[in-house]
Amino acid sequence: MKEKLNVVMIQEIEAVMVLLVELEEQHRCIVANDIFGLEACVNKIKEANKNIAHMEVQRRKLTESRDMGSIIEELKDKELENNYYKIKNLLQEVVLQKDTNELLIKQGLSFTNRILNVLNPIRETPIYNAYGKVKK
Repeated sequence: MKEKLNVVMIQEIEAVMVLLVELEEQHRCIVANDIFGLEACVNKIKEANKNIAHMEVQRRKLTESRDMGSIIEELKDKELENNYYKIKNLLQEVVLQKDTNELLIKQGLSFTNRILNVLNPIRETPIYNAYGKVKK
């Protein structure tokens, strides 16, 4: 079981690294305002997520859905422990990159909406509601 779990974890590390590379490419496209590049990144990120999910299912089958921390303590294998911590660190990097990309996209959308409001303001006349307040 130890060898199979180690192989699956190495494959999982590779899959997470692919996702991290794709997220970094997405970041580059966001910064460069490359819309077509962003479009291409979406499918690559989805594919990387599918691969990670597949590896996760294999790992859970091997571990019978037990906690990885307890399994590593039980097996006392250094290579398995190192791979486990590599995966944890990579996942933290992925979350950080994903959050950064989301923030940049939200900032870009906010800026675009403000520009659109300046160029095409709302031209409704103010109307009083039942409470005597002006409807916005």
